[in-house]
Amino acid sequence: MAGNRLDDSWASQLPGGRTIPCAIPSTSRDITDLDQPACLDVACAPADRFVIALVGLAFEARIASGPGVVVICRNTESEVASSLNHAVKRGSRSIISFGVAGGLAPHLRPGNWIVASSIIDAQQIRPTHRVWSEKILEMIPGAEHMPIAGVDTAVADPEAKRRMHVETGAATVDMESHLVARHASTHGLSFAAVRVVIDPAHRAVPEAALAGMRPDGGTSVTAVMRELIAGPSQLSGLLRVAYDAYAARRALLRARRLLGPGFGLLGLNEV
Repeated sequence: MAGNRLDDSWASQLPGGRTIPCAIPSTSRDITDLDQPACLDVACAPADRFVIALVGLAFEARIASGPGVVVICRNTESEVASSLNHAVKRGSRSIISFGVAGGLAPHLRPGNWIVASSIIDAQQIRPTHRVWSEKILEMIPGAEHMPIAGVDTAVADPEAKRRMHVETGAATVDMESHLVARHASTHGLSFAAVRVVIDPAHRAVPEAALAGMRPDGGTSVTAVMRELIAGPSQLSGLLRVAYDAYAARRALLRARRLLGPGFGLLGLNEV
């Protein structure tokens, strides 16, 4: 779903911007060639004024990068913990979950934004930072303030999405927000979550799309093609996912521009 290239050159033009040496591949290199952990050089920001952004996909990492941001791309739980511990030791006191998510609420469409009021992790509900979340809502016109669910495996079936929405009241589901909530609780960090819908609740995500999602955040074209050869009927669904992903990426880029340096954190003394 993240196979197309993104126009993320805007981030490098922002004052104080740095490249991320680990989680974000160039167009000529494969992400597996890059070292861990993935952290942005935050020398341009005061130690307690930069935010950690946890993402799941390489294209989300490219968009999230910018002044005052340390980007960590989800890989294994231990690698996330190691990268986060490093950022906390450098003084960070805030973390945000950022990227795309599956829609659970039936009214949501690709490109719609959700700012989390809380994160639902299994049976546990953790409220997000109220002041920071309200600031983000002001900065993204049209964003909705609703719960977000975090899970360890993708939720692709429409019936499973419907049940999750009924049982939890969550608007969207992703595979990073619950990790953000857990680590925020462990380290005493302020946290927020901002997610854009990529697949609506009624849409089934084909196996070919899921097969292409690599643990390191990249996309395996070989795996996608292998699934398509095994099940050619998935092609129409895969094209639908690609169309939805295009809308989601455009919304992700627009909101990142609106949020600016620090994901709205700068200037908030309460965070």
